Amino acid sequence: MPYVVMVDDNFHYADCDCRCAGGTFATADEAVARCRQIVDEYLDAAEKIEGRTSATRLWESYVMFGEDPFIVARDAAPVDFSAWGYARERCEGRCGNRVERRNPSKAS
Repeated sequence: MPYVVMVDDNFHYADCDCRCAGGTFATADEAVARCRQIVDEYLDAAEKIEGRTSATRLWESYVMFGEDPFIVARDAAPVDFSAWGYARERCEGRCGNRVERRNPSKAS
């Protein structure tokens, strides 16, 4: 299958020993759907623990502790998917407010 979902752990940023496979898929759409599912599962769990919260707080939880899926294309067209971008959109949609940058010197 030409698309492989790999999953990094935001808590162990840049530690390849914490990377795991998230599945192989025949189409880019299937791979993107799996990545979105991984992000949504973290956000669901975080909301259950933290309760109703702001988009900023949920986003900060995700970037610190969530899973960061990405897609590796094998002999296929690359797939443009950003788990962090998707998570930001989902946090804002779920909470009904925008993710605020707490430190304007850092891009998010």
